Amino acid sequence: MEVAVGQLFTGLSLGSILLLAALGLSLTFGQMGVINMAHGEFIMAGCYTTFVVQQVIHSTGVALIVSLFVGFLVGGLLGAALEMGLIRWMYDRPLDTLLVTFGVGLVLQQTARNIFGAPAKNVVAPDWLTGGITIAGTVVPKTRIFIMALALVAVIALATALKTTPLGRRIRAVVQNRSLAETSGVSSRFTDISTFFIGSGLAAVAGVALTLIGSTSPTIGQSYLVDAFLVVVIGGLGQIKGTVIAAFGMGLLNSFVEYSTTASVAKVIVFIVIVIFLQARPQGLFTVRTRSLA
Repeated sequence: MEVAVGQLFTGLSLGSILLLAALGLSLTFGQMGVINMAHGEFIMAGCYTTFVVQQVIHSTGVALIVSLFVGFLVGGLLGAALEMGLIRWMYDRPLDTLLVTFGVGLVLQQTARNIFGAPAKNVVAPDWLTGGITIAGTVVPKTRIFIMALALVAVIALATALKTTPLGRRIRAVVQNRSLAETSGVSSRFTDISTFFIGSGLAAVAGVALTLIGSTSPTIGQSYLVDAFLVVVIGGLGQIKGTVIAAFGMGLLNSFVEYSTTASVAKVIVFIVIVIFLQARPQGLFTVRTRSLA
């Protein structure tokens, strides 16, 4: 029983991390169709932002909270700059977008090495996140519980913003039918920039969370990039509820399979399961209904 509970929380924890990493992609890739290979570097930017903030604010608890807001801003500005500088010229050219953003990612990695050096950086967790909580005989680290809570808050905030705010309605209108939205007075350019800002900011928030469970290096984002894309594809492009289900599903499957085998074998098995699922349902768990004539 204790083993099952332990693996359950391990899977939920991994799912929360995948969810945070994939939420931003659910906007930029799932809703806009842009293959942003620099998304992992936006996660990295959130990690290094947390490190810098902690050097300035020596109170680790305050530094973590400030890092969530500053990281979102830094990641958002990087994403907006990428959209305005390069992506805006490459909509409907997925291969060019993939290659260009891959190059941007390499540039950002090298920039991080030049600024912070190659050795990994560590962030100290606040005192109120040290230790763990015993649940059903299993000790669950407080940092993992915090990440799960952060993922839940991020999902609720994003879903609420898309459904109830004017910007959210503009984003959904542009996704469903860009031409009709423009003739209705919606600025597609502002909407595109805003979407990239929010999506990239969420990636940086994921980076802030990652500093609580490991060290920071220039390539940390690449460790989660492929899994984040898989989560979005499995859940269904542009479907937040699908992203949530896919993230926790992958996390739980990986956790229980890894317990019976090894980490490497578990990755292979999970990937095979994903391939089989996508063969049977290539559109993912859910699909977006549009009125586009394209």
